[in-house]
Amino acid sequence: MPLRILTRAATLAASFATLIAAHPALAGKADDTLVYASDSEPENVSPYHNSAREGVILARNCWDTLLYRDQKDGTYKPMLATAWTWADDTTLDLTIREGVVFHNGDPLGPEDVAFTFNYVLTPEARTVTRQNVDWMKSVEVTGPHNVRIHLKAPFPAALEYLAGPTPIFPANYFKKVGLDGFAKAPIGSGPYRITKVDSGRGVSMERFDKYWAGSPLGKPKIGKLQFRVIPDGESRMAELMTGGVDWIWRVPSDQAEQLRAAPNITVLNSETMRVGFLQFDTLGRAKENSPLKDVRVRQAISYAIDRKAMVDNLVRGASRVMNALCFVDQFGCTDQGVPRYAYDPAKAKALLKDAGYPNGFEIDLGAYRERDYAEAVIGYLGAVGIKARLNYLRYAAFRDALRAGKTSIGYQTWGSFSVNDVSAFDGVYFRGGEEDLTKDPQVIADLQKGDGSTDPETRKAAYAKALQRIAGEAYALPMFSYSTNYAFTSDLNFTAQPDEVPRFYAASWK
Repeated sequence: MPLRILTRAATLAASFATLIAAHPALAGKADDTLVYASDSEPENVSPYHNSAREGVILARNCWDTLLYRDQKDGTYKPMLATAWTWADDTTLDLTIREGVVFHNGDPLGPEDVAFTFNYVLTPEARTVTRQNVDWMKSVEVTGPHNVRIHLKAPFPAALEYLAGPTPIFPANYFKKVGLDGFAKAPIGSGPYRITKVDSGRGVSMERFDKYWAGSPLGKPKIGKLQFRVIPDGESRMAELMTGGVDWIWRVPSDQAEQLRAAPNITVLNSETMRVGFLQFDTLGRAKENSPLKDVRVRQAISYAIDRKAMVDNLVRGASRVMNALCFVDQFGCTDQGVPRYAYDPAKAKALLKDAGYPNGFEIDLGAYRERDYAEAVIGYLGAVGIKARLNYLRYAAFRDALRAGKTSIGYQTWGSFSVNDVSAFDGVYFRGGEEDLTKDPQVIADLQKGDGSTDPETRKAAYAKALQRIAGEAYALPMFSYSTNYAFTSDLNFTAQPDEVPRFYAASWK
């Protein structure tokens, strides 16, 4: 693996030298437009109808939420809601800020809050991110500037969700245009407003001049944003080198090393909350008589993969091997008492033999990003006799195939919607929902207990028990935290955050 990386790096060095000589970098500040690029686009620009990170970025820059979590101290502060109080464990009262307007000029009020949440809770809404609102039962308007959220059960992480993946829609506009119309011409109340959605190509935005004064986000310093979809990694870097884009991310480590030597380019590495993991079809829906129904096979796969070598040679930077299925800094995440799978191909072969597969077997493995990571996994599996076939798809197709039981092993990554609570990770994949490929009643019960208890220590104990069982039964193999390389023009002031949300509203030109 290291030899392949070095060879690729030498090739990239030559191509970059040619690009630098032929095309001097151009500054995006010339027309006050920050152009950023990524490899994929959200299937729908509506924040509740996609779960792609690119959609999260658009949401955080173009929509506001009720609360704001301060990145420095973790405290919750007023945003669209100026005050909130718990009437009891399942009733939350909020006062909605006056004087805020949506991008189309409509005033934002409690009716918009109630409509947004009540709508996305209905089956007709086809909400992709339902896990982010499913703790709510209903929302009602209780006064000229007040709403009441009724919870299905106690949910201590409610404020964390209200400060993250729960933006507010304009009720009248949405009712008029419907979901399809909203996806083509979305309206929010955030620092930037979307001016054009060009399917397959990107999204254009501009600073919202009527953005409300006093927002904790502040008024954007850069006038325009343009998101471009550029699937090929080398094409994204070529665009950065020649001035076509100003900011890219998820730059492979070998390419990042070359970019560090390029003039007028800044490279920044930062660990994120995103965790990669293998999820196993333990119910055997994807393959008749699937070997994955046997815990020994799942454990063999876990022993077969050298995750530390992948961190050192592929991911690099601030990445760390994860042993529990969550991000280590999330509330409730712990690897204490969690079974660990050190790299041991001999033990993997012994387990396969014991399970009745001395010569291995054939299996499919689905993935949607970092193809080289998935290929490395396939190489490790091949070394112990497991012949894995890669099915590389766009994220929406990958997710739908997993949900439909058509994928045996999924190479997953999850950033928890930047929610700093383990409910946003394990609650998605092991609490009985569409993403749950195991449906273990014990794990579901432990996660429900953790999600619903108002006592922090009870929550932690319940989550620890669930995490131990997930690892012990090898329902999934945590791989590592993602260390992201950002590369951008040196004319740009940009700061990365662990929650993997580029705050372009806080960026500025030098």
